[in-house]
This record gives sequence, structure tokens and C-alpha cells, in this order.
Amino acid sequence: MHPSLYLSQILLSYVLGAAAVPALQSRGCGGREYPGPVNPGFESGTLDGWTIVSGDAFGSSSVTNTSSFWGGPFSQDGKFFLWGYAQNGDTAVGQLKSSSFQASNVLSFLIGGGYDPDNVYVALVRDSDGHTLLKQTPQNDEALIRITWDTSAWAGQAVHLLVVDNSTAAFGHINFDDVRTGCAALGDNHLTFNVLGQANQPAAGSAEACSLYAADPLRPQFHYTPYQGWINDPSGLIQWNGKHHLFSQYNPAAPLWGPMHWSHAQSTDAVHWRELPVALQPPYPNNPQDTSGRYTGSAVRDSTGDLRLIFTDFTNTALHPGAVQEVVSTAASSQGTTFTLDSNNPVIAKPPANSESGFRDPKVFWDTIDNVWKLVIGSGDSVTGKVHLYRSTDLVDWTYVGVLFSGDGSTGNMWECPNFFPVGDKWVLFYGGRSLGWYHVGTYNGTVFVSESSGIVDAGPDSYAMQWYKDEAGRNLAITWMGNWDTDKWPSRINGWAGQQSITRELFIRSNGGLGSKPVSEVASLASGKAQNLGPKTIKSQATSLGSEQAARLQLQVDMKSTTASSFSLSLFSSAAESVLLTYFPGNHTLILDTTNAGYGQAGTWWAIIDGASETLDLDLFIDRSSLEIFAADGTVFTATVWPRYQESRGIELQANSGSAVFKGITLTPLGSSWC
Repeated sequence: MHPSLYLSQILLSYVLGAAAVPALQSRGCGGREYPGPVNPGFESGTLDGWTIVSGDAFGSSSVTNTSSFWGGPFSQDGKFFLWGYAQNGDTAVGQLKSSSFQASNVLSFLIGGGYDPDNVYVALVRDSDGHTLLKQTPQNDEALIRITWDTSAWAGQAVHLLVVDNSTAAFGHINFDDVRTGCAALGDNHLTFNVLGQANQPAAGSAEACSLYAADPLRPQFHYTPYQGWINDPSGLIQWNGKHHLFSQYNPAAPLWGPMHWSHAQSTDAVHWRELPVALQPPYPNNPQDTSGRYTGSAVRDSTGDLRLIFTDFTNTALHPGAVQEVVSTAASSQGTTFTLDSNNPVIAKPPANSESGFRDPKVFWDTIDNVWKLVIGSGDSVTGKVHLYRSTDLVDWTYVGVLFSGDGSTGNMWECPNFFPVGDKWVLFYGGRSLGWYHVGTYNGTVFVSESSGIVDAGPDSYAMQWYKDEAGRNLAITWMGNWDTDKWPSRINGWAGQQSITRELFIRSNGGLGSKPVSEVASLASGKAQNLGPKTIKSQATSLGSEQAARLQLQVDMKSTTASSFSLSLFSSAAESVLLTYFPGNHTLILDTTNAGYGQAGTWWAIIDGASETLDLDLFIDRSSLEIFAADGTVFTATVWPRYQESRGIELQANSGSAVFKGITLTPLGSSWC
């Protein structure tokens, strides 16, 4: 059977909600099972069985038992692995060849290092003609990740693995370990690997989005992601002519940041998305080395009723000497899909004085204080971040008003993606600085903002560049990028994409005067099965299973007056090998998210104080294959990406410590896809 036909059966199992690995097993992973290469995991501590074909990238120092690097563990299997940097660093090039072996039905291995499909990869090569059958580049992370290949089309044929490093660039090396063949390639003990690898991804356009997006075990189903490529900041959020529009900073060429386009999707309910053509292209699309692009901005309905985008035009001044690096431009569309750049661009031709750190991410709003358009834009000097304020009557001619608000340096010397809007009788300002989202609530007189309270927008590890918009019902809605610039864990690069946006949130002023978030009510329409009412329930020290789900909403209501436990924990994405822990400590009202034992994702702990939970603690959680959003009733939110290693990492359990936890209600609702 041709590999594409065989893989289509594997991928169909995801579409139908089953695991892909059992599909492989059902076809007989061991039916044509042969030994793999000699020294498959380098456990000899040497390159025995491997041949240096060329170059000096690989040698005796390449095999190492080093267990960790600056960003965490390498996660090798056993003691030794091949570390491509160890011999001669990033600038060395070379190729390393395994011994010949007969292909089995299945092959898997661990890979890490720099993302470069053309120059850094592992290939399966047929001995008889030297033809490359399959290849995989790493994910731009030193840590190793498991790739699984369907090799049934070549079962019994003589093949070898070729480890290639033809890159002299930074991160131009490859890590490799633990080649497995046959049934052993599919899992550890009684756990089955998630089937990862670019070769397992169906081509864009080869099926409906509902099926394509279901095929990838890491891809969230009700969060917006690019099918291939990279996204970061949500941009241009607006409800226009009844439809919600979501634009994103986008690089279609690779799952890495690059020349910024604007991807475009629309929705009737801010929950179910449909892809539209790319809205903005970078100014120099024919030169992939030119990082000039269309950076973050906003969208409004202009006086003609058109959908107008206002954004940062970034120019790579190293390639375009004499250009202004960051200016503000605009484009408009009468039908909402094809955007025409304004002949007056740039509409703001240069930053004001004392903007050395940058000048980007304009957000436009209608100011009812003096009934004109206003624009806030992120900036900073060498010491503090700041937000500049402009005004306009026509969205084209802009006049500088002054500095709306500036900091003391503690939140960075460059503030990105500022948003400014009224909520009731208060004004809210939030922005990104030092890879965190910061908010202020206070007063505004038309020219200057005064902060009365402040805090962090999101308590979790994976939130940045949140953008606000007001919908036609008057709600203050927002979407955040589920990432930040400190995040170096993007395992989905293995499958050709990186970046996801949060579910749509509604913003409000909390009882303590801070900024709160809650899921937009329309998420209820994602329910794909009957809700399970699992409470009331009293939880003690023995772990209590709530079920197993990979895409679900979990709502908990805890009776704190009856709870005697010193703490209680919710285990998510749980299996015998990994889990995420969410623990609440009633004594100090602290909620802690712990991802130190959670798959391929960012390891760490994050916490927040929950207000108003002395009688009842309400939690609303959204689990989506590799992502997690946690909302507390007081407005606290945690956003995290998890990236489970195993198919079985879907368990949900509750456990109490030193007493009992009393739950008034527990509801688990399966959720479907935003693309179906």
C-alpha cells in the first residue's frame, strides 16, 4: 500500500475520535518486524555501528550522557544520546549514517535541535538506489521529541538512517536518539506515543478543515491555529457586519517567526472559525531573508462602512538603509476580504521623540470624551515603557497628543500591543512587557490616564499580546496569543505549525477593582455530547477519577464552608507517565498550576490569589488536546500549553489532602471542533 493511503487510515482514526496508534497496531505493527540499526540509542557510549559520511559535525564527543541544558532536560532515552552541538558547535557540518537494516511496518526515534527542513534533518534512505523515503527536521528545541513513521510500504527492504547537518547558522545542529522498529516503536510499557511528524500531516486543502484539523494529535480543536506556519499576536479584532473577524500575525512559510503577514478568519459566534484569504502581505515577499512585514494593529468600521485595518509597517533597515523602521499604515476593504493599501501611507511617518525602544501595534478607538478617533501605540525609551496617544477625524491624518501613560521600568522598557477602552465609569489599559501581559484600571481625561489598580492579565505561562474589541452587543471581548517570547517549547513545529489563539473572553471589572476574564457565553455551543453531572461529591485522600477527555469543559463548584482539606488537587492530561496539577490551598486562597511533569511543554509552577472564595470556589476549565484555560469566578485566568507525549494522557482526577473537599457540582462536557 502506498504510504499516503496507509497514513490516511491512521489519520481517519483521529477524525473518528480514536487513537492513531491502535490503527497501526490493528494492521499488525509486528507483522513485518525486523531488528533496527546497530547501537540504535548510542547506549554503547560511542558511535559503534554508525559511519561518519562527511564533515566534522559528528565525532567521538557527539555521544554524551549530559542530561540537561540551560532550558531543561534533554529527555533522552537511557543514558546516552547524540548531541550534535557537542563535537564542534553550530558551525560544523556533516552527515552520519546508521548501519543497514530491514524496514519494519513502523519506525520511531527521538529528535531535537534546530528547525531547518533543507539542511538539518534525519532521513530514511533506501540502500538500493539512495532514494530518500522520509525525512524530519527538529523543532528548534534541544529537548528530544518522539517521531513515528509508517514504513509499511518499504517493509522488508534494506534501508538506513542518515543524520544530516548542513547548517552553519545559530542552532544549526541536530540531536538524535532511540531508534525503534516494529511494535516497540509505538509506545512505552502500556502507553502509546502520540503519532507526531511532518510525514503524518495531510496536505493543506486535501480535505475539509474539520478533518484536516482533527488529524493532528497535538492540534487544539476549538482554538484557532494555522494549518501550517506560525502565528502570534491576534490583530484587528472586530465584529463587522455581524461577523467576528480574527486576524493574526502570520508566517505561512515556516512554523517560526518570520516576515509578518496577517492571516484572517471569521465567525458568526466568536467560537466557530472559517479561514479567509491572507489579508496583508509583507512589502517585500520575494526575499525570504527580508524580515520586513506588517506588524500588529487594529480594525474599525470607517465612515464609508468599510473594514479598515491600521497597523505597523516594519522595514528591515539593514536591507533598506535610510528607511524608518516602524511607521503606521492603513488598508481598507468594502467586502471584508481583499484589502487595498491607502495611497496616503504611512499615515504616521515616524515615532515621536524618546521612542528609542520601538513604536508599534496601534490600537484605534472612538473617544466619546471629545468624539474623535484616538490611537494608542506601544513604545519606550531606554528606561521605561510608554503608550503614545494620537487623534484623528478621518483615520488618515493623525495628530500627536502626547504620552498617555508611562511606567517605571519594572514592566520593561518597551510596551507592546497596548489596548485602551472604557468599562463602566473606568478606563482599562493593558499591554505586553517582559513577556507578560499587564493591566491598569483608572481614570482618563481625554489626554492622560491615571492608574488606580494594576496587575497581571493572565496568571499562566502562555499568554501575551491580548487584544480587546467591543462586539455589537456591547460586550468587551478579547483574545490572547497562547504563547510568549519566553516560551521555547513549540513541539507542534514537528507537524509544521506553531501558535494558537485563546477562546474568546469577556472582560469585566472585578470586585477588587482589577481586570477580570470569563469565557464568552457562546462556548456552550461547542458541546458535542451530553454533559456528565458528577456531583455533589466529597473527595478525600484517595484519587477519584472524573473520566478521560481530550477536548472538554470541566466546571467545578466547591463548598468551601464544608471543606476541611488543607488543599485539594485536580490532575489533568493524566496518565501513568505525566500530568498537570491544579491545586487550591484554602488557607491562603492560592491556586497553583504545576506543569513540571506535563509532556513536552514548558515546565514550571504558576500561582494566583483567588478573591471571594471563602464560601464557594467556582472553576471553569477548557481542555483542548494540548492546551488548557482555567477561569475562576473572580476573573482570574490561567493559560497554558501542555503537549502530552502519550495518547492515554487524558485522565482527570480529584484528590484531597489532610481532610475532605466538598463539591456542590462537577460537570464534564465533551466539546467539539471550531472547524466543523
